[in-house]
Amino acid sequence: MVKDQEYLEKKASYCLDLAKKLGATDISVNVGNSISETVNFRNKNLDESNRSDNLGIDITTFIGKKKSSISSSNLLEDNLNILIKKCIETTKNTPEDEFNSLPDKDLLAQEVKDFNLYDDTHLENDSKAEYLTRLEAAASNDKKIVNTESSFVENKSNFILANSDGFCKGFKSSSFVAYSVAVAKDDKSMERDYEYTHKCHLNDIKNAEELGKKAAEYTLRKLSPKKIGSEKISIIFDKRIAKGILSTFASAISASAISRGTSFLKDKINQKIFSDTVNIFDKPDIFKGQGSRSFDSEGVRTDTLKLVEQGVLKNYLIDTYNGRKLNLKSNGRCGGTSNLYFENGKISYKDLINSNPKCLYITETIGHGSNIVTGDYSVGATGFLIENGEFKHPINEITIAGNFKDMFQNLTLANDLEFEYSTNSPTMMIEGMVVAGK
Repeated sequence: MVKDQEYLEKKASYCLDLAKKLGATDISVNVGNSISETVNFRNKNLDESNRSDNLGIDITTFIGKKKSSISSSNLLEDNLNILIKKCIETTKNTPEDEFNSLPDKDLLAQEVKDFNLYDDTHLENDSKAEYLTRLEAAASNDKKIVNTESSFVENKSNFILANSDGFCKGFKSSSFVAYSVAVAKDDKSMERDYEYTHKCHLNDIKNAEELGKKAAEYTLRKLSPKKIGSEKISIIFDKRIAKGILSTFASAISASAISRGTSFLKDKINQKIFSDTVNIFDKPDIFKGQGSRSFDSEGVRTDTLKLVEQGVLKNYLIDTYNGRKLNLKSNGRCGGTSNLYFENGKISYKDLINSNPKCLYITETIGHGSNIVTGDYSVGATGFLIENGEFKHPINEITIAGNFKDMFQNLTLANDLEFEYSTNSPTMMIEGMVVAGK
């Protein structure tokens, strides 16, 4: 069992009191405990199982506008005494920064809402292994599947965030993750693909047979890929890939990137950066949402943000420090987004697939090809050629490229949004991208 709130609060309170006595003008303490159990299979046999129990503390002290932080996994009182003394000494020798401070008191969360993020169900390792046995059997059903790997991870965590302005709150969360990777081979190629499920509650994860079957299907359809030539063409991104483009957008509107001037979206507030049909939300109060929370990593309350409205950029993701640099108040996004998503588009998946006589459907990208400073995008990719709405054959060894400024304007979303992750997107089409092939 993870440590309870009372234990974590006691440790946080001790650190706050001691740091204050030693001369800190402000203090922030985060105490957390997480327990993770993992079972791994390879080729239908148990590969390994392990358990980790992590207990840690992060302490930040301020002396005026000076600030420093320290962390440890040892929460014994003698060690905490040493940690805090060292942190205070370091703070005294740190240069002042006019933007250093705790969040404004009036922005701190007043309550912790119950979003049903914790399931106290514990699945014994034998039951995890039984799930993976069924998963691996389903994934290996076709003789072309030559290798499989799978894992089941159960995680429970609890934390307390406290500061010297009287904030002291936290909450428990849990996650259950099952993952399946399959490798297939024929006389022309060897391919791999995957499927996974990630939920707060055990009963919400996908059926083992369904998961294994999907991993196998995704892999088998990639066999015997063909090369294509270079051209300018419409690209359709599978939902698993489309959400990555949304994550890049989030990085580009983070207050840290904006304050440093290292984002292609700096100075774009209230300007049109997407087509009229695009709306983007960050919604922290989704029931069982993987990113749901009542406050950010500074204790600032989180409310729903409409980041983009009818193509117009309305908000940045603002934390306290960078917000002060920009002369803006924190909107509870220290540590990033909560549940980020594109609102559903107005066209069906089928109509999107049929919207061009020829296009590419991308199921995997290779490399980190997003440059948020310039907006340039260039990645290796694999997928399928679509002609007249029909998937013709798999393709590989291509590079797709563009610039986000143009890509955002030429983006069309289907109406097939599902909330599977903390960042979610419908199937997405971007017209006029450059493809480099054979």
